[in-house]
Amino acid sequence: MAESEILKNRREKAESLKESGVELYPNDARITNTTGEILKLYANADQETLQGLKESFVVAGRIMAMRDFGKAAFIHIQDRQGRIQSYIRKDKVGEDSFQLFRRLDIGDIVMLSGRLFRTRTNELTIDVEGFRLLSKSLRPLPEKWHGLTDTEARYRMRYLDLIVNPQVRRTFHLRNRIIQIIRRFMQDRDFLEVETPMMQSLPGGAAARPFRTYHNALGMDLYLRIAPELYLKRLVVGGLERVFEINRNFRNEGISTHHNPEFTMMEFYLAYATYKDLMDLTEELIVHILRELFGSLKISYQGTELDFTPPWPRLTVREALLQYGCADPIILEDRAKAMEAARALGAEPGKDDPQGKIIMEIFDRTVEEKLIQPTFVTGYPVEVSPLSRKNSLDPAITDRFELYIHGREIANAFSELNDPVEQRERFLMQIRQRESGDEEAHVMDEDFVRALEYGMPPTAGEGIGIDRLVMILTDSASIRDVILFPLLRTKEGVTEED
Repeated sequence: MAESEILKNRREKAESLKESGVELYPNDARITNTTGEILKLYANADQETLQGLKESFVVAGRIMAMRDFGKAAFIHIQDRQGRIQSYIRKDKVGEDSFQLFRRLDIGDIVMLSGRLFRTRTNELTIDVEGFRLLSKSLRPLPEKWHGLTDTEARYRMRYLDLIVNPQVRRTFHLRNRIIQIIRRFMQDRDFLEVETPMMQSLPGGAAARPFRTYHNALGMDLYLRIAPELYLKRLVVGGLERVFEINRNFRNEGISTHHNPEFTMMEFYLAYATYKDLMDLTEELIVHILRELFGSLKISYQGTELDFTPPWPRLTVREALLQYGCADPIILEDRAKAMEAARALGAEPGKDDPQGKIIMEIFDRTVEEKLIQPTFVTGYPVEVSPLSRKNSLDPAITDRFELYIHGREIANAFSELNDPVEQRERFLMQIRQRESGDEEAHVMDEDFVRALEYGMPPTAGEGIGIDRLVMILTDSASIRDVILFPLLRTKEGVTEED
């Protein structure tokens, strides 16, 4: 039957039920149990034990399967915790109720009450004594054996994806648990969870193009935050020496399997610490998450075994380029040679781009994808690290690291620049880069410089990409698989029957 015909039939059936006095969407249901609670308590109970129970269970859920045998039927209902089988007999519920049941469809949400028993195949089942329609489904669920498999349809209709794909529900339950573990880990170490503005008068804290909006009452442009960094550091200046925020950031850039314009990060700052301390803390955090979730430090991601057993390798940008990028050492010293090498790789560095930025273009194209096992990369050029402290022994690089897992940047951290004079100079350097066409370079933030002039203690800070970390821990190929509602292009020409 064509889908349009099914929709027509369902709407006609709903009208018929309504005309016969059936309330299609009541709002006074009271349940006593979930499927998960029942299965947890009685999954291993034998028939004799079940027969001895005096309790009648009341559950509610969506009808996911139905087998009609004329005077009886088996159905599976699904709630937030799982599925359970139910058995409905005409001689048990009565003629009128049974005929009402036979007018229901897969996808309808019902409330059932009854006692437990085991079928001949030993499946735990509710012997239905009464039922009630709670919500009539006007659209059919995807066909039983194929489910919802079209990737774009899954992302666009996440509600349907969650109904029919158990693995998707598991992914988002796991995501929630990961965030809970992270939050508890930070709080146990005396970090204060805070909230900073999502609309900012100046975009800052990262090299990225912002989304811009306009505030009518104030008559001013505002920007969705690209990072909370400069606000969190203001809090450190104010004496909140350990702060973290699990936050939403927005960057007006491309979309790919590991980029979404709206994404979640955990950013934190620790006074009286260095980037080396944060490497240890990051390793400790992720090892803790793995032990909590899996009880193991080895997991499989997209067919590759990842080993998180500490200590993780630590390489400088220079060492990584020579080891993985097969780079000629001369590019690290000669800007013209670096420019030539970058162009040979398909990069298009600007004619005024500094040496460090060109080197990182080469790094991105030759090294990143080869960093499969968890690896810390340090020694980033000062030109691409405008907010981090220069290394005491080599002022051309900064005290910064990025963590890579399976070829993706998962975390970025550094010892913070807390010298207000140098910070102003770095901002001015960024302004010159903007004037040369770099739209992602930082703008001058006078208030942040002013805050530093009051004195910020030596501090280390870090941002961890929650979405990318969840991708690794749930074996998800795309960032869209771990974001409930990823950004998609507007679907044109959608009609009521689509």
